[in-house]
Amino acid sequence: MISIVVISKDEVSLDDTLSDVICQATDLSEPSEIVVVDASGGRLDYVRQRHKAAVVWAQFEQPAGVRVSIPHQRNAGVRAARGEIIVFTDAGCRPEPGWLVRLIAPLLQDEHIAVGLALATPGSTGLYDRGARQALESPYITECSTINLAFRRTAFDAVGGFDEGFAYGSDVDFAWRLTEAGYRIRSVPDAVVRHDWGGWRRQLRRSYVYGKARARLYRKHPKRLRHVLRENPMVVVYPAFLLGLPLTFVLPFYPALLLIPAWRNRSDGPVQVVVDHLSYGAGILAELIAR
Repeated sequence: MISIVVISKDEVSLDDTLSDVICQATDLSEPSEIVVVDASGGRLDYVRQRHKAAVVWAQFEQPAGVRVSIPHQRNAGVRAARGEIIVFTDAGCRPEPGWLVRLIAPLLQDEHIAVGLALATPGSTGLYDRGARQALESPYITECSTINLAFRRTAFDAVGGFDEGFAYGSDVDFAWRLTEAGYRIRSVPDAVVRHDWGGWRRQLRRSYVYGKARARLYRKHPKRLRHVLRENPMVVVYPAFLLGLPLTFVLPFYPALLLIPAWRNRSDGPVQVVVDHLSYGAGILAELIAR
């Protein structure tokens, strides 16, 4: 059985996502189910009623003292699912035709984890689109998010699921632990979902909390710091730049260093990209200082 798991909290866009996923599930030759883990406290009951014939709805109670319960919900989704193959996508995602069949195809052969491509919805800011495409250029990758992910239950059980100590970043931690356990993550760039990443302010907030999460990830996986400059130079470059800002008093042209990444990202909205990366770097610094 294929279990498609969607977690949600107050996202009215879940309605459209479920409509799309239900249509895609009819293309499968294998039996399937759709599981929603909802932390909305009944506020999305009208969505539940609309899709009750096709969806297993699990009401989620947020643990005491937990503000962001993403990994808790994902673990709860796997527990509620009956399938040997688990597929994750998010409320608000709009899968393109053929998404589900293509994503699970490697798992129906000999793979254990597969990740598809997540792009911005048409008309919304595609700040992350080029990076998302580049990340899937190799047949196998070392980290991924859960917005478009499929895996065998055996792989999930082998690493103990998602670390509930993370508010954000549990998806990358999950991927790192899978690769450390010897599993490979197969890229499936033609399995596409579209997602509205929100406005400018929301994206900055997301970059900031992702920066904080990245610092926590390296604290948990310190051996990966040896390769950070080669694999993810942003983690070092932007926090270092921010720490060096006082140099502006003696080197007035110091901020002009930002022209380098602006030029490299000139086709993606250079100002947006640079500000996004600075927010990411600020998140890393905030987490390091807090500890």
